[in-house]
Amino acid sequence: MAGNLERQRHLIDFTVASLLRRKGKNGALLVVYTLIIFLLSSVIFFTHALKREAAQVLQEAPEIIVQRTLTGRYQPIPLSYAARIRGIRGVVSVRPRLWGYYYDGDSRANYTFVIPGESPPPVGSIIIGSGISKLREAAPGDIIGFTGYDGKPQSYRVKDILPERSQLLSADLILISEHDYRALSGIPAELATDLVLTVRNRKEFATIAEKITKLLPDTRPIIRNEILRTYDAIFSWRSGIVIVIFSSAALAFVIFAWDKATGLSAEERKEIGILKAVGWESSDILLMKFWEGMVISLTAFLSGTLLGYLHVFFCSSILFVPVLKGWSTLYPEFKLVPFINFGHLAVIFALTVVPYTITTIIPSWRVATIDPDSVLR
Repeated sequence: MAGNLERQRHLIDFTVASLLRRKGKNGALLVVYTLIIFLLSSVIFFTHALKREAAQVLQEAPEIIVQRTLTGRYQPIPLSYAARIRGIRGVVSVRPRLWGYYYDGDSRANYTFVIPGESPPPVGSIIIGSGISKLREAAPGDIIGFTGYDGKPQSYRVKDILPERSQLLSADLILISEHDYRALSGIPAELATDLVLTVRNRKEFATIAEKITKLLPDTRPIIRNEILRTYDAIFSWRSGIVIVIFSSAALAFVIFAWDKATGLSAEERKEIGILKAVGWESSDILLMKFWEGMVISLTAFLSGTLLGYLHVFFCSSILFVPVLKGWSTLYPEFKLVPFINFGHLAVIFALTVVPYTITTIIPSWRVATIDPDSVLR
C-alpha cells in the first residue's frame, strides 16, 4: 500500500515537473485552448439563452395570425375578413390589429408603432420605449414629431415611458391611439394590419389554417409554432456566422493539436526513454502523459467556460452582440437570465477536451512501447 502511494506521489511530482519544464509551449497552448473554448461557449450560451428568452416571450403570442398578401407582399387586410373567419368551426374569436414600422431618417432607426388592445393612450399622446427615450432624449411631457404618409408633420406628447425591464420587447416600441395611427399611416378605417385568432382546440391549428387558406386564398395564416421555429433558425444561423468569423483561431488550435498527434519532440522522446531505462512501466508513462493532457485540457475547459459564462450573462456579450442581435440602431439593452445546460457543457467538453487528450496519449504510447535503448540512440 505504501509502495503504491509512493509511486503515485512520484508520478504526480514528475507530471508537474514535466509541465513546468515546457512552460512556454504549454502556456501558449493553454492560452489558445482557453480562447477557443471561450468563443465556442460564448456563442452556445448566448444563442441558447436568446432562444430560451424568445420561447418564453412567444408563449404569449397569438395562436394564429392571419395576414393578407398580394403578389407575395404583405398588405393590410379588410375587416370584413374577420366575420368570414369567425364562421369557421373551432374559431373562438377574431381580433383585428393595427401596427407598423416607421423609419426615422434623423436617427436612422426603425420604430414599431402598436395600437394596444387595452387602455390605449389618449389622442395626441404616445407611450415610448426606453430605447427611443434615450435616442430622442425625450421624457414624459415632451413633444415628439413624425412625418405622416402625406408628408405633413405630426406631433405627439409623450405620456409615459415603458419600463426598462421590458427592453427585449419595447426598446423600439411606440404605443399610440387608433385615430392617431390611422392619421399618421394613412390606413383606411375598413382595413387592419392583420387578424389574430383564438382557437378552441390547439390540435386543430393546422386544420383551421388550411380552412382559412381555402376560404380566403389571398391570406396567409401563421401558427405560433412556425414563429418559434423561425426565431430558432435565425439565431442558429447568426451563431454560425460568429463561429465562422472566429474559425481562424480554431484552425490554429487544430494545427497545434495535429502537431501533437504526429509525434513527440526529441526532448520528450528522450525523457520517455530515460524513464523506461530507470524502470518505469509503459502504463506509468501513459498515465503521466494522460494527466499532462488532462491538466491542460481541464484548466482550459474550466477557464474558457467560466469566461464565456461571464461574457454572456454579466458583460452582455460585448464582443459579438451586434452580429447576433441584428443591424438595428436601437439595440435592446437587456440582461439574459443566467442558466447552465449540462448538455451544452458536455458538447463543449466532447469537442475540445476529448480530442486533445487523445492526441497526447497516442504518440506517447508509440514511444513507450519501443525499447529504451532505441529511443535514447
